[in-house]
Amino acid sequence: MILAQATVPPQITNPRKRQLMEEIDSSLDEQESWRKFNAAYHEDDFKFMRFLIPPGKRVLELGCGTGDLLAALEPCYGVGIDFGPQTLARARARHPQLTFVLGDVEDPATLQSVKGPFDYIVIADTIGMFEDIDGTLRLIHQLCEPSTRIVISYYSHLWEPILKGAEAIGLRRKQPKINYIANADFRNLMDLADFEVISAEQRQLLPQRWFGLGPLINRYLAPLPGVRKLCLRTYLVGRPVRQFPDRKFSVSIVIPCRNERGNIEDAILRMPRFGSQQEIIFVEGNSSDDTLAECERVREAYRGQWDIKVLKQDGKGKGDAVRKGFAAAKNDVLMILDADLTMPPEALPKYHAVIESGKAEFVNGTRLVYPMEQEAMRPLNFIANRMFAYMFSYLVNTRLTDTLCGTKVLLRKDYEVLAKERGYFGNFDPFGDFDLIFGAAKQNLKIIETPIHYKARTFGETQISRFRDGWLLLKMVWFAYRKLKAI
Repeated sequence: MILAQATVPPQITNPRKRQLMEEIDSSLDEQESWRKFNAAYHEDDFKFMRFLIPPGKRVLELGCGTGDLLAALEPCYGVGIDFGPQTLARARARHPQLTFVLGDVEDPATLQSVKGPFDYIVIADTIGMFEDIDGTLRLIHQLCEPSTRIVISYYSHLWEPILKGAEAIGLRRKQPKINYIANADFRNLMDLADFEVISAEQRQLLPQRWFGLGPLINRYLAPLPGVRKLCLRTYLVGRPVRQFPDRKFSVSIVIPCRNERGNIEDAILRMPRFGSQQEIIFVEGNSSDDTLAECERVREAYRGQWDIKVLKQDGKGKGDAVRKGFAAAKNDVLMILDADLTMPPEALPKYHAVIESGKAEFVNGTRLVYPMEQEAMRPLNFIANRMFAYMFSYLVNTRLTDTLCGTKVLLRKDYEVLAKERGYFGNFDPFGDFDLIFGAAKQNLKIIETPIHYKARTFGETQISRFRDGWLLLKMVWFAYRKLKAI
């Protein structure tokens, strides 16, 4: 709740900011007319902000104007701050379900009057008006928790002459003077303020309808590599940089297994002790070699030494097995270990430490950094992995070198949100890898890759068909493009 709400204009002594407030407050009706004229631009902007920020979250907007964006995000608790008394009077009349605070977002007292924390803090098109960007960003930390995401949207500095030209010929409302800042400078300012950028997106190549051509170009062409650098809008998503050297998490290790009888006991014998508590969950996938019986034998043989569960898979595919195992897991951190043990179990503590320390919220293994054992990966598979890694890196705005590595680690609380919002993607992934990667990207989780020493298989044969599954991957690239880029 709000501790105090100002009802009189804040004391603004900066002449530039004072003039800015007066210009905005005195032109509200004119702004409304121009918003209707540029409806396509605003519709696309709101649509993408709703993609970045799911409904039902706690949202704070700094420089909220008349509150239309904040209302469009459908927060469970929405707070907007603005320094224009006339602007906020209109916002309160238009959106009575939201809370509005009259004040200067660069004033520490204003931010202290708001009770956080928030899930999302939005700075939409106002950061170029700040007098002290990194100083203001530092003040925001008091309203953040580790999972808070800051979303900053602004105009590309490349469009400054085009926008000024549009103002000159009457195609755009004359704007107050703002600072057009390059992407690299924004990243540097966020770094100075102890925020790290998780993702950056560019949108809108044509900010007008143009007889229906504009929306099509903006949806399918504008997000393409290279082309997107020319877009009008940039959206940065960041998180507060915090480390937790003393944090201790328990861990659940899910081992999907099908026709892996010879590796089951080795998985236990080679498993290191780590985390405040451990459980191991075998999910058996209707094997033809008595893998289920071996899982049950191992569970009984090591009862009292290890907390082992054995589940029998109802559906098909590794993805179904992972979802069943994660649903049964009870501990803080969720891990996947492939039963072929080509990813050494001995490396799991390193993955756990990345999550526990707060360096990342989703860890993906990569087999393509260190040299592999001979025949650990066939040459065609290696080439395909590299190709798909490039595609998926673009799709999720994070450098990935090996999307098909089976080892993936995340917090159970983040997985529960991912599972709750799985309907956005649907049950599309038989592998289980991309369901998690795409879900983590949609949730704006911090993703880090951690290299492993990939070993050759010592028992059984690979379950992957290069050509059948390669075709599936190509279809998933197109699927992900539509869901993550062509929005």
